[in-house]
Amino acid sequence: MEAAERESRSKLRRWWSIWVVGGVDHAAVLDQISEDSGWSGRYLFLVLISASISLLGLLMPSVAVLIGAMLLSPLMMPIIGLGFGIATLDFQEIRRAATALGLGSAVAVILSVILVALSPVQTITSEIAGRTQPTLFDLLVALLSALAGAYALIRGRGGTVVGVAIAIALMPPIVVVGFGIATWNWTIFSGALLLFITNAVTISLTAALVARVYGFGSHLSPHHTGWQLVLFFAGLGLLSIPLSAALKQIAFEAVAQRQVRDTVRARFPSDARLSQVEIDYARSPMRVRAVMLTPGIVPRADALLAADLRARLGRPVDIHVDQLRTSQDAGATEAAQIARASESGRQDFGSRPDQAASILSLIAGTSPSAVRLNPGRRSLGATAAVLPGLGLEGYRALEDRARRALPDWTVTLAPPEQTNLPGVRIDQGVVDGRLLDLAAWASSRRSQDMQVNGGTAAQRRAIAEGIVSRGGRAVEGIAGGGIRLNWVVPEAAADGQPEEEGSGTQQRRE
Repeated sequence: MEAAERESRSKLRRWWSIWVVGGVDHAAVLDQISEDSGWSGRYLFLVLISASISLLGLLMPSVAVLIGAMLLSPLMMPIIGLGFGIATLDFQEIRRAATALGLGSAVAVILSVILVALSPVQTITSEIAGRTQPTLFDLLVALLSALAGAYALIRGRGGTVVGVAIAIALMPPIVVVGFGIATWNWTIFSGALLLFITNAVTISLTAALVARVYGFGSHLSPHHTGWQLVLFFAGLGLLSIPLSAALKQIAFEAVAQRQVRDTVRARFPSDARLSQVEIDYARSPMRVRAVMLTPGIVPRADALLAADLRARLGRPVDIHVDQLRTSQDAGATEAAQIARASESGRQDFGSRPDQAASILSLIAGTSPSAVRLNPGRRSLGATAAVLPGLGLEGYRALEDRARRALPDWTVTLAPPEQTNLPGVRIDQGVVDGRLLDLAAWASSRRSQDMQVNGGTAAQRRAIAEGIVSRGGRAVEGIAGGGIRLNWVVPEAAADGQPEEEGSGTQQRRE
């Protein structure tokens, strides 16, 4: 039985040696890798172009532009050369490839730091954030891609290398490292650096393993082969530790996100609506901030929810829910009231532009990309999402909340155009000044005229002038019925043309 097994293994080795290893031109492969894996003017040019394109794709952000940078992939060949140098124990090739890889990476980082420092846009986009949390999945992608890349080079199938370059994407992570340095963001820097090291180490060690399987380094002794295997498994094993921890954290965050939403909803009436949720997993205790639109205020909601979440998640949670009470009696809207159960620690975040934009987008109910950001002037602006049950007072209350949360920024929050405008009542010839203030605020935030309709000409003119005197924009409208306010649709917009800037407040005469 043992003799039959030995004979079978011997036949398999002969078949592999003759038909697989024997079909590879080892010298030609090594010459090609040696030619492309060292430092040269062509290599430096490709590094500069690839890094510049990658940075533009990350800041825009644009997947198509990033793919263009990935196709150049100048760092791939030095890493492959390093792997083949390890496979054959060619220390000269190892030095050449390692030098080219180190210098190329340094050039890409320095160029990225300079360009980011000069750029007016330093927002953490989705493409940048996606390269700051590597997990065990990224190691597996690099491993499988390196298997395909090494096989393609050995068997002379260059077309496969294009797909491998896109799958591994070496240049974008190293460019994000430069972004992290330029913005002094340790989280971005460390996460992107771990992803780049994961890709580089996995590719080189996997390429070395594939090269040995295909007969490269056949002159080495079994002792050398044993050390190469130890290096392969030790390298991947060490990388797996932080990557596995990151994957576990991501899994916890996914569960916690669902648990937080379910727990908060359970403490409020069935017709209440959870508008926004922000969770800071890095804090201890974990921090949760939410906005709930509810027909009735729930007393001690924060304390009750903190106890519920501690029981569900097994860790302490600092939670605060802003309760916005809404009512729709007879079609009217009650002013939004912000129930502030806790004020402590509300202003210790939001100093960075990306954080501030994220906080304003949370309050406004929009995406961070919809926030108008001017870091130089420290100003933020956004248009709030439609929140059923809120009128102009509610949206102004949201702006006040945003200003309290971002005391170092100038914050403006415009109400959506679909907001119901309040009715106008004149009591003994006097118009409520609060209504005029609210109308002036809304029209100035939207940079859009309000039309005063109904009543007499004198009443329409007085109300319009009252709004204008408070910094708003208003025009006189048509007669008929009670006095009411409506948004004016700009004529240019109605014709499908953009409205020209600089059109101040006007008075429409009958």
